[in-house]
Amino acid sequence: MSEALLDQGLSALGLELPGAMRDRLVAYAGLLAKWNKVYNLTAIRDPQQIVTHHLLDSLAVVPHLGGIKRIADVGSGGGLPGIVLAIVCPQLSVTSIEAVGKKASFQQQVRIELGVDNFEVVAGRVEAFRPDALFDAVTSRAFSSLNDFVTLTRHLLRDGGRWLAMKGVYPEDEIAALPQGVRVTAGIALAVPGLEAERNLIVLERN
Repeated sequence: MSEALLDQGLSALGLELPGAMRDRLVAYAGLLAKWNKVYNLTAIRDPQQIVTHHLLDSLAVVPHLGGIKRIADVGSGGGLPGIVLAIVCPQLSVTSIEAVGKKASFQQQVRIELGVDNFEVVAGRVEAFRPDALFDAVTSRAFSSLNDFVTLTRHLLRDGGRWLAMKGVYPEDEIAALPQGVRVTAGIALAVPGLEAERNLIVLERN
């Protein structure tokens, strides 16, 4: 992968990471590319696109995690954004819920190999997961429609918690179809370095 591209992107996002943290991101990208050949974790094969479409795209939400201590990442596939957030936010407790066994296995391998102690993987369907403690936030990246996302994960969120849905084009139709009792509190346009595509973070809360 292009480490120079990662460094340029980190600078553009205003993220200054310790060397060990940056090296973990590089190592994660390497594992993603390696396992992808066998496990089909992501449709993206190009090492430069792994940096822009996966690492930097996930990192773009970091400035919007204020006040969050426990976060669940739903349907994260190869661990995006969950593993990336866990690497760069060591104070954050990240739980990834992944229904596809081989993808959950990959995430577990990353946790062990890179020593990401603030990250845990739950292999199974999100609607069946009953955590010991509820989460401050639930996030997803292209998981499903907003309606499905909030409906399937409502039981994971503490009172006053929020959903963080990473989307491409601003999803006006999906917002219009949200269930009663859920409202959008912010729609944040994300500028992802090197990604020539619209990206939005939709923040939702219970009414």
